[in-house]
Amino acid sequence: MRLERAALIGFVAAASLLPLLWRGEYVLHLGIMVLFSLVLATSFNLIVGYVGEFPLGHMAFLGIGAYTAALLSTRAGVPLWATIPLGGSVAALFGLAIGAITLRLRGPFFVIVTLCFAEVLRLVANNFVWLTNGPMGVSGVAKPGWIEAQGALGQKISFFYIGLALAAAVLHLAYRFVYSSLGRAAVTVRENRFVAQSVGVSPFRVALVTFVLGAAMAGLAGAFYAHYISYVGPETFGFPFMAATIIMVLLGGKGTLVGPVVGSVAIVLLEELLRDFKELQLSVFGAIVIAVVLFLPRGLMGFLARRREPIERRAGAPRAAGEVADARGA
Repeated sequence: MRLERAALIGFVAAASLLPLLWRGEYVLHLGIMVLFSLVLATSFNLIVGYVGEFPLGHMAFLGIGAYTAALLSTRAGVPLWATIPLGGSVAALFGLAIGAITLRLRGPFFVIVTLCFAEVLRLVANNFVWLTNGPMGVSGVAKPGWIEAQGALGQKISFFYIGLALAAAVLHLAYRFVYSSLGRAAVTVRENRFVAQSVGVSPFRVALVTFVLGAAMAGLAGAFYAHYISYVGPETFGFPFMAATIIMVLLGGKGTLVGPVVGSVAIVLLEELLRDFKELQLSVFGAIVIAVVLFLPRGLMGFLARRREPIERRAGAPRAAGEVADARGA
């Protein structure tokens, strides 16, 4: 618990120094994408890592948040400071509605229905031209005036710190959830639903609360993305976002708070390195998934935790032996 909290605080502190150390637009853009991916991966990790459900249509909430922010900004002139929380709120409402239905299903049925939900929303975004502008998407999502008044570098720095504040808030919320009684109940549900029921935990209620929280976080990420890119299209509901998020969580380590941080940094940088090799990119990502499943089923953080356990036991053994000797001497 303490180590995980220290790692998260250390990441936020180190990230806050990035604009001071590297003032290039390219590096700041990568930093912004890492922060966006971190929020998205954390939202997905809460559901798959702590409840044990696998919502393959999780990107629906990303798209809902993005379209909410884009439409409110372009048609009603709502500012960024309001559209981001509203995007998260609307996504949470959709999460409540879809979770109340899908979480009663088990196994592949839950996965398929959530995927269908995302596909339905993609079709809506493509065909409801009067609302979403169809395949052309919604462009011209406004940036705050104080950001537009700056140069290109200043805009990147501003969005970086907005993204960092959002990521810090999401990590804090996830931390408070995981180490609360509700978070411990979610882990119990993940391990064994029947044991959870036997101690008075409602698996459906716990899963629904976690599902709604994850949907809200994804909506926040989508709203932030809409303002940063200044465009939202039907591809926001597509599978590429989902595939990258899955790899981030699996590579970093599902069921840990630091795992999405590690995974988002690694995958965003790897995507950038392979940007000019799209076919190779898919092959590399496929190889990563296979390697993680075969050799690192608990991800990088799980691997490090497993390596640390024998060291801690060896460090604790002499103390335990000394305590026994003292007890005998007494």
